[in-house]
Amino acid sequence: MRTRLWRLVATSTALSIAVAACGSEESASFETIAAPDAETAGTLAAVCPDPVVIQTDWFPEAEYGATYGLIGDDYEVDVERRLVRGSLVSNDEDTGIDVEVRTGGPAIGSQPVATQLYVDDEITLGFANTDAAAVYAADAPILGVVAPLEKNPQIIMWDPETYPEVETIADLGELGVTVNIFSSGVFSGVLASLGILSGDQIDPSYDGSPSRFIAEDGAIAQQGFASAEPYYYEFVFEEWMKPVAFELIHDAGFRQYSQTISIRRDDLDALRPCLELLVPIYQQSAVDYVEDPAATNALIIDTVARFDDFWVYDEGVAEYSATTQKELGLVGNGPDETLGNFDLDRVQEVIDQMANAGMEIPEGLKAEDLVTNEFVDPSIGLP
Repeated sequence: MRTRLWRLVATSTALSIAVAACGSEESASFETIAAPDAETAGTLAAVCPDPVVIQTDWFPEAEYGATYGLIGDDYEVDVERRLVRGSLVSNDEDTGIDVEVRTGGPAIGSQPVATQLYVDDEITLGFANTDAAAVYAADAPILGVVAPLEKNPQIIMWDPETYPEVETIADLGELGVTVNIFSSGVFSGVLASLGILSGDQIDPSYDGSPSRFIAEDGAIAQQGFASAEPYYYEFVFEEWMKPVAFELIHDAGFRQYSQTISIRRDDLDALRPCLELLVPIYQQSAVDYVEDPAATNALIIDTVARFDDFWVYDEGVAEYSATTQKELGLVGNGPDETLGNFDLDRVQEVIDQMANAGMEIPEGLKAEDLVTNEFVDPSIGLP
């Protein structure tokens, strides 16, 4: 069955792809944008590239509601290039420029977005998880400027009928249950180093298909996303059609930020005037999506349908995702009342966990090397 499960393949394998031809000497950057004239002063048209190009890491889906929510009703879908473009809007008002959202995963040869930013200098912003930003910090340095998702949707799931006593991933570890994940999963190495799972129970042979979990009648645990897999297993996969239980990787102790909006680090000065206006718009788009996701979900579903690829996405899973994002706080305020800002202690914790797990990241890497709150408006958040 053609489902979002295949998204996990690209996400998990991205960190294992070489950073070819992306050295600092060849890194792309924007030229400084011309000073605004009186007519455009204070608008995006004065300070931002037109279009603002955003590179995602997969096909359109509801987890990207803040990004697709930037696109106006005049959007056009380019099937051949797997992108959607329209007026960049804020509070339903045209900002004077366009936004172009590009599909990732297979559409860019499953390259990590961090390296794609250095291959294609047309890209303004790109998606990146904290672990990817750390892994590529030396060869393809990026800087997160806003975090539309407060929690990573990634989970480990299990069958509650087979394991009624299990409530957490740590419980699976104590029972020695096989945990089927993708190879190159950074989180598994961290969880093993924390003693939550043991190395010998981690099986990195998961291929994105539900077939093994179903064939073994839930005897194994499996990687997934809180905002999708529980829906598919209960309502779509005819061989299963019952609930699964799960815990977020975030709640198990690996609290990385997922799909942060990032720039090439060297573009910071040139993009600063743009980011001062654009980041608060991004924050508000995330808030608006949580409060009323219908229009953005319709755009996402329409875009996927026009692509007519192996990836399919319907109203059922879009609504489930939007509801789950809100219920689990996948989109939400941080420890304060702000949506989209980074907790630097949390980012540093992820860096330290990766280093302690023996992963290859630059020595002495700091949270400030990967993210900044410079452009985040602290007054924007969910009520």
